[in-house]
Amino acid sequence: MFTLFPQKSVIFELFEKSVRNVHEGAKALKDLFENYTDVPSKVQKIKDLEHAGDEVTHHILDHLAKTFITPLDRDDIHHIAQRLDDVLDRMDVAANRMLLFNIPQPTEEAKKLSRILVKSTALLIEAISNLRNMKNAHTILECCLEIHTQENEGDRLMQQAIGKLFVEAGDAKEIIKWKDIYQILESATDRCEDVADVLHTIIVKHA
Repeated sequence: MFTLFPQKSVIFELFEKSVRNVHEGAKALKDLFENYTDVPSKVQKIKDLEHAGDEVTHHILDHLAKTFITPLDRDDIHHIAQRLDDVLDRMDVAANRMLLFNIPQPTEEAKKLSRILVKSTALLIEAISNLRNMKNAHTILECCLEIHTQENEGDRLMQQAIGKLFVEAGDAKEIIKWKDIYQILESATDRCEDVADVLHTIIVKHA
């Protein structure tokens, strides 16, 4: 059954639930890298958060399909939901690679990339929490700018880490493994930036 009038709180509440779950995933990934013990259990925790995120995304898209008038552009709602889901998907894949590749210890670069994801997802929480009121546009834009800064740092770190691999790693298999993990982690920061880009577009539309 379609709803004629927008239920603003529903979309925003679901967004906030989704982004907080993504942030929990980032913190769990950071914990995996910085306290590399009980790895299967920690990887499973991230997998469970990813499944929970899938459910929230499904609720957002289901609500979108059943609501005639929405508080934001339908495409923007869809993109935010999907990109948040992508962030957690990438973190889940990175964690699983640690187990799959039987990685003995995380690198310092991987730890730094996980910290960037914690910062970026915390900024997304702040930005999305302020989305209910366009009077808070300045705060949202500041968060978006800092997310771009974090993404640039993530890209720099990834390139530095891959370059270091080819200089220091003697085993070709280790180069392949870590190059894959670094690229997955950096792609998660890209997806955070994608969310920030949509938020910026929303602010411009409502200016």
